[in-house]
Amino acid sequence: MKPLKELALKIVTWPGVTAPLQPLMRDSATIFMLHRFANEQTGSPGIDPVYVRSGLEYLRSRKYSMLPLGEIFRRLSQGIPLRRCVGFTIDDGYLDHATVAAPVFAALDCPVTTFLATGFLDHQLWLWWDIIEHIFRQTRRSEIRLKLSGSELKYSLGTPASRSAAQADFVGRCKLLPNDLKLAEIAQLASSAEVEIPDQPPPQYAPMSWDQARACERHGMSFGPHTVTHPILARTDDAQSLRELEQSWARLQEELTDPLPVFCYPNGELTDFGSREIATLRRIGLAGAVVGVPGHATGRDFAASEKAPFMVRRFSFPASLPKIVQYASGVERLKALVRGRY
Repeated sequence: MKPLKELALKIVTWPGVTAPLQPLMRDSATIFMLHRFANEQTGSPGIDPVYVRSGLEYLRSRKYSMLPLGEIFRRLSQGIPLRRCVGFTIDDGYLDHATVAAPVFAALDCPVTTFLATGFLDHQLWLWWDIIEHIFRQTRRSEIRLKLSGSELKYSLGTPASRSAAQADFVGRCKLLPNDLKLAEIAQLASSAEVEIPDQPPPQYAPMSWDQARACERHGMSFGPHTVTHPILARTDDAQSLRELEQSWARLQEELTDPLPVFCYPNGELTDFGSREIATLRRIGLAGAVVGVPGHATGRDFAASEKAPFMVRRFSFPASLPKIVQYASGVERLKALVRGRY
């Protein structure tokens, strides 16, 4: 079945094949999310920017509407048809977003919104999962033993694969912890691994600067808030949740010309936030928010409830052109309709 599936995916890129599906996308937008972009100069990992450019070029050549996220939200809220509309978002605010991604999107006149963890740009911290990766990469120990919330953990680190598996396991466990405990456990990991954490992140984990953000803004990149310290909001108390939302939006308004009043939840699963966050976002004047759960942004969903504009879905930018077309053309929407998703 795999060769047949691959052939079917390739067929969707042929001119005219997906034209009959266009009515399915009348009220639907395809919003893609990206995170890191490969940069040989800093050693940052991520998606190949040449591949991203080829995907944008293909969508342009097939006359997809590449719209700013703010315009997508406006059309969704007003019931304006979207018609083969595609939007692009980037999460977190890394240096490679400004130096690698921004020129790619600008060269093709393609709008993109980057969501900023403002404390990261303010050099108050480096992102917690990067600290974990740094620890597992830098430790000279072949084994780490520690307790995590009462559980005895033992990580064997003899191979690159075992280090990656250990890192993924520890990150996954941290996502389930209250935020303060998570930070304490990361500090314990560093101690057990005998790795000292620098005050500022190494180049591959560095943020863009506010000056770079302003330059990107002048060339078509928009910016939205993504908290101050990037905690999973459901794992924070009321005071921190309020602070993360209010202060991140305030910092964008202080530093940028025209920040976008759309929020992005850290981690972005539907269990990572709740009514508390939605009420705060509405009170401080934001128009909505995006999640990290796959799905189209539809006018029907947007109008379903007061909470719906604060739970707009996105697709991870896929690793193949046929997959991009599958999400943007209506193929994925047809599959969802058949499954009873809509």
